[in-house]
Amino acid sequence: MRIEEIVIEGFKSYAVRTHISGWDSSFNAITGLNGSGKSNILDAICFVLGITNLSQVRANNMQDLIYKRGQAGVNKASVTITFNNEDRNNSPVGFEQYKKISVTRQVIMGGQSKYMVNGTRTQQQNVGNLFQSVQLNINNPHFLIMQGRITKVLNMKPPEILAMIEEAAGTRMFEERKERALKTLAKKEKKVEEITNLLNEEIEPKLEKLRNEKRAYLEYQKTQTEIERLSRIVIAYEYTKNQENLNNSGAEVEAKKNKIQESETFCERLKEELAYLEEDIKQTISKKEKELGKSDNIKELENNVTEYSNQLVRINTKCDLNKASIDEEMKNKSFLLSNKAEINQALVHKTEESKKLEIQFEEIKRIHDEKSVQVRKADELLQTLSTGLSAEEGHEYGYMEQLQEARNNASHALTEIEQSKIRMSHLKKDLKEKEPLAKKAQITSQELSMTYESTKKSAQDLMRTLSNINWDPSKKESLLNKNSIIQKKIQEFTEKCESLSNLSSINFQYCDPTPNFDRSKVKGLVAELIQLNPQHMQCSTALEVCAGGRLYNVVVENDKVGNQLLDRGRLRKRVTIIPLNKIQSFMISAERLARAKRIAPEKVNLALTLIGYDSEVAPAMEYVFGNTLICADAATAKHVTFDRNIRAKSVTLEGDVYDPAGTLHGGSRPSSAGILLKLQTLKGYKQQLKNYQEEFDNLNAEIQSIQRIEDEYNQIKQQLELKTHEVTLLEQQINSSSESQIIHSVENTKSQIIELENIIETAKGKRKSALDSCQRIENEMKEFKNNRDSKLKDLEKSVFQGKSEIAQSNQVVMNMERNVKTLYLEIKQLEEDLLNVNEEIDNVDNNIRQLSEDDESLRNELDRFKSLLHKTQTELEKERDVLSAFDGEIAEIQIVIKTKTAQMTETQLEMSKINHEVENLQRDMNASQQVILQMESEHTWILNQKHHFGKPSTAYDFINQNPNECKKMLRQLEMNRNNMRKQINAKVMNMIDSVEKKEASLKQMLTTVKKDKKKIEVTIVSLDDYKKDALQKTWKKVSEDFGAIFSELLPNSFAKLQPPEGQDLMKGLEVKVSLGGVWKQSLSELSGGQRSLIALSLILSLLQFKPAPMYILDEVDAALDLSHTQNIGQLLRTRFKGSQFIVVSLKDGMFNNANVLFRTRFRDGTSVVEKKDETEPFNQGFLIVICIG
Repeated sequence: MRIEEIVIEGFKSYAVRTHISGWDSSFNAITGLNGSGKSNILDAICFVLGITNLSQVRANNMQDLIYKRGQAGVNKASVTITFNNEDRNNSPVGFEQYKKISVTRQVIMGGQSKYMVNGTRTQQQNVGNLFQSVQLNINNPHFLIMQGRITKVLNMKPPEILAMIEEAAGTRMFEERKERALKTLAKKEKKVEEITNLLNEEIEPKLEKLRNEKRAYLEYQKTQTEIERLSRIVIAYEYTKNQENLNNSGAEVEAKKNKIQESETFCERLKEELAYLEEDIKQTISKKEKELGKSDNIKELENNVTEYSNQLVRINTKCDLNKASIDEEMKNKSFLLSNKAEINQALVHKTEESKKLEIQFEEIKRIHDEKSVQVRKADELLQTLSTGLSAEEGHEYGYMEQLQEARNNASHALTEIEQSKIRMSHLKKDLKEKEPLAKKAQITSQELSMTYESTKKSAQDLMRTLSNINWDPSKKESLLNKNSIIQKKIQEFTEKCESLSNLSSINFQYCDPTPNFDRSKVKGLVAELIQLNPQHMQCSTALEVCAGGRLYNVVVENDKVGNQLLDRGRLRKRVTIIPLNKIQSFMISAERLARAKRIAPEKVNLALTLIGYDSEVAPAMEYVFGNTLICADAATAKHVTFDRNIRAKSVTLEGDVYDPAGTLHGGSRPSSAGILLKLQTLKGYKQQLKNYQEEFDNLNAEIQSIQRIEDEYNQIKQQLELKTHEVTLLEQQINSSSESQIIHSVENTKSQIIELENIIETAKGKRKSALDSCQRIENEMKEFKNNRDSKLKDLEKSVFQGKSEIAQSNQVVMNMERNVKTLYLEIKQLEEDLLNVNEEIDNVDNNIRQLSEDDESLRNELDRFKSLLHKTQTELEKERDVLSAFDGEIAEIQIVIKTKTAQMTETQLEMSKINHEVENLQRDMNASQQVILQMESEHTWILNQKHHFGKPSTAYDFINQNPNECKKMLRQLEMNRNNMRKQINAKVMNMIDSVEKKEASLKQMLTTVKKDKKKIEVTIVSLDDYKKDALQKTWKKVSEDFGAIFSELLPNSFAKLQPPEGQDLMKGLEVKVSLGGVWKQSLSELSGGQRSLIALSLILSLLQFKPAPMYILDEVDAALDLSHTQNIGQLLRTRFKGSQFIVVSLKDGMFNNANVLFRTRFRDGTSVVEKKDETEPFNQGFLIVICIG
């Protein structure tokens, strides 16, 4: 990395922006007169490199670097150096990708400094790292050799020379790090001491205190836990007592429900009897038809008559029940209306009483207030007259004040009358002008007002209609949620049914063999037709063995259906078909079965008796199960099978088969094991699926009904919003119209006139009263002059009596005010009761309306069936004139049917009445339930724990834990807790956790610090070893180069570095010189020039050991003659290739070897730099050469 260009602006003597470009890559020179700014170029380079010791650039502070310290209008100094960075191998770390690197440093007045690298602002440390990575550490500049460095080297002692070797070897850095490590070690030691003191003096005492507080807090928590336990026992006991009271209250409800159940059972029995009677009628009619051989038309008519009659009976029953319900609701309504009338009457009475009482209260209060004012004034008058004034003065002062007040009141009243009259005169004049306009405006706006009233009435009608619609959004949401749950259940049981239905053994599928085939003729597999009772589940294996392969036979109605299935049913597997009309079964005789049961009572059963089935498939079941016995064990099976009077096949519960032919087989479960149990499970699933499907259909119907109500509600709501908006627009139109404003103005004027008339009347009364007071006071003043003492006594007596009256009337006022408030509260309560009664009446009206609509629908249906019955009976009588012989029997049966129907109607009415009573009881129970619900709401744990309440050996054992004693203990513990609460620290758990963590952290930190201390000690030892090795290598290399360079500068001479006699390398190094083959004992034996060459050779050998991209030599040849100076120039050109040298010299033997020469001049108070070609003669008085390598 080498310099290509330097730009200086405002730095020291360079006031204006100065570009110094065209630098040579190896040897450059600068010359000029003293004070022309040549050294300032060196200072600028050091400034950019980041120098911190300003004395090296001949400045005391940053302000000294600015041109004329900022006094000439220049307020900042800036230096930019552009480096060539094409040598990637020697590039600064992180800048390998840049071909050029531009570094700028600026200092502004006030001392603010900033750096920029390639135009980007950066930190000073980053710039220092950049230059240090290429051996240009300006704060330890081995590449910078100033004028006094030669002399300093000549006077160095052995340890100082060793320090130069250390610097060249880089071990000086290790020494610095060692010093920092020792400082860190001292800090670690201090940290250990601090941590130990913190633990011993603060953490551990505080932790001990917190542990004591923690024990107190845990004791408090224990008390709190015991309080919670006892509270739960007490609450559980109270809850249990309330629950028992509720259950006892529910006993009557249960009794009535049992009675309802009995009535329902009685009604069911009546229905069965009615069904039997109807069956008797049918049988009688059948006999009649057989007797007379009538055609099928009569049967059809009779069936229709019977059906219509039954429908009429059913509808009549419903009408009677509906009428009874309406009567019941009407009675309830009458009761509510009576109650409402009583409440209204009481409300009117209380309201009138309240109004009267308020009037009395206002009057009494007004009299009381007036009396209080009079007494106060009399008292003030008495106090005034009784002061220390003379009689005449007191008289004048007291009475004159009242007289003046009365006269002022009279004057104010007169002024108010006159002002009101003037105001009224203006208003009447204004009214006379506006009234004709108002009449015209009234006619004009009448049509708009009618439209407004009509629209408003429509909106009110819509509002009433909307309020009458029974629409509850939450109900729909609840139904939809329930519907979703039911759908999931249906899906669940559908999948279960499908999984069981897909069993290959029972999966019988076929196609319709003929169009419109009646699938009911195919009954199904034998296994599907069996119904296994729960008490016979243990016999399932035996029944499967008993049936064997017949379990999968297909039962059909007749052989024709069987042939159709076999021929055209497209059966997927071979099946055996059992036609019910052809199958012949073999049943064990009753005698053999009876003997088997006698041999083994309750251990033998016929297989057929253990299953359930429909009567229509009985032949198939007898064929499969009719000749096999099921025995409880092997001994029983063996006994009955081989008994000579029985000789029947038997199967044990385990599935072993005993045959009377002498064979026995078993020992393993059949291949169809569990098929019957699976089928029973399948039937259960299907039943549950059916129930859920019915519930799903009902829910859908209800949701559709609610949806219709919602649609109606939304439609009316939308209409209401439109009407309301229309009313608002009409109001705005009316209010904003000029006609309306005129009408309102006339009305306001009239109101103001009436108000002014009232004000005048009131003011006249005030004036009359004030004049009367003036007259009275004047009379009293005359009396007081004539008889002062008597008047004062009268006043004292009057004041005393007035205060007594005020005290009495004050109590009366307070009592009346309390009575007014009491009446107000009673009226409020009556109004709330009236609202509740009105709500109940509305509910009853809704019920009556619904029942009336149902009754009308039933009446219409009744008339329709009556018409049909009459028509059918007329046609039937034409066909059955000859059948009158059976009419008597049928009539008798119908009389019985009517009687039974009446009984059922009466029972149903009684049930309805009991239901109503149950509802009333449940309503009363709900009030009791509120207490329990409130406890459950306040104490959520009750729901999970209530099944343990009162049970022995539980937390709620009321026998071993007396609830009354628990209450006493609870009170005592709560007192203790209140006392403890004042002393405990509620935050101790968090605090102790924090302190314990801090203690652990400090101990861990102490361990870490000790480990770090050990590591530092080990590192110091290893650095010392490395330092010795590096110094040994550096010493040998530098000593060798030192001798070679000195031989070149001073032929026939040699120099070397060696430790002082009797010491090792670490104690220091000293210079040994040989001239003409003779070793000198001391440097004092050498001339000044020879000593300068020794120092310069040592410096150059150090530079050659650790090359830098740039070197600066400032008058290093000052003590040398011209020949030696020329040798130094030649040496720099030959030995230091690839580096830029900056050499300051006053001798031409040095700068004549430069490739580029710059000249500095001082012009108009500022420095100027010019580049000089090599061919141009140079005749300045001296020359400064700067070599940058």
